[in-house]
Amino acid sequence: MKPLTASEIVGNWCTLMLPINADESIDYARLDEEVVYLTAAGVNGLYTNGTAGEFHTQTEAEFDRIHELVAARCNAAGLPFQIGASHMSMQISLDRIRRSRAFQPSAFQVILPDWFPVQDAEMITCLQLFAAAADPIPLVLYNPPHAKRRLTPAQFGLLKRAVPALVGVKVPAGDEAWYAEMRAHMSDLSVFVPGHLLATGYSRGGAGAYSNVACLHPVGAQRWYDLMRVDLPAALDIERRILQFWEAEIIPYITEQHYPNGALDKFLSVIGGWAHIGSRLRLPYRWIDETEAGRVRAVAARLIPEILCIEGAAH
Repeated sequence: MKPLTASEIVGNWCTLMLPINADESIDYARLDEEVVYLTAAGVNGLYTNGTAGEFHTQTEAEFDRIHELVAARCNAAGLPFQIGASHMSMQISLDRIRRSRAFQPSAFQVILPDWFPVQDAEMITCLQLFAAAADPIPLVLYNPPHAKRRLTPAQFGLLKRAVPALVGVKVPAGDEAWYAEMRAHMSDLSVFVPGHLLATGYSRGGAGAYSNVACLHPVGAQRWYDLMRVDLPAALDIERRILQFWEAEIIPYITEQHYPNGALDKFLSVIGGWAHIGSRLRLPYRWIDETEAGRVRAVAARLIPEILCIEGAAH
């Protein structure tokens, strides 16, 4: 695929989730089935090694095998894809970029080093090294809520000026004031916001989402994004119901039962029933028992049938 500019990184991008066997190995047959489904789903793009891709648990041999599979499928299908080269170690991220540049992704997703909090000069040095290793493929910076250094819009603007190869960011976003700062400082970046807040983000200048809603159903999430472009009030109504579902059935798994975020993404795919990924995470992290999916699916079917692609359902 050709490298993408900031203006070309838009819409509903789906994460690749790892099917994990009981012996902790990756089930590459099920992984391939997942990629085949996503390349045929009509989504704007696919990305690897986000939180739900469990990049922090992979060996380097596993990393290479995953991306050989993904690149072959996406390049054959003409689907834009981003390789997550993230790691807590800058040196390992650099090696991942160098080894996988030949796969010709549309961009590389990276995080900042995450043992000690990095200072501004250290962030710039890190991203400059990533950009040199990736050239001519651009960078997207993932700054998750649990990062040791949570960046402001002004700091993202500083990084963009220092590292022109930085074309996008994945961020938790914020309130109206945050979006006003985003428009002031991040106009040259593709800003991706949380999937369940995409309609609001889109209305305030966000470009898209590396979407947790797409974990629930990629096709439903894509239809929702497409609706935003032609009927934003209707899309905002769907978002209102997504949030009602999220707050009642999904958020308590984090706030009350303290599951990691990746467990929610995989559980959402079980609820949606579009893939055979399963809910298992690699140890030591806990995952949500799949037997809970039926109850939660019934709530989703009532509140957001559009996302589950329940045809003919009226709300």
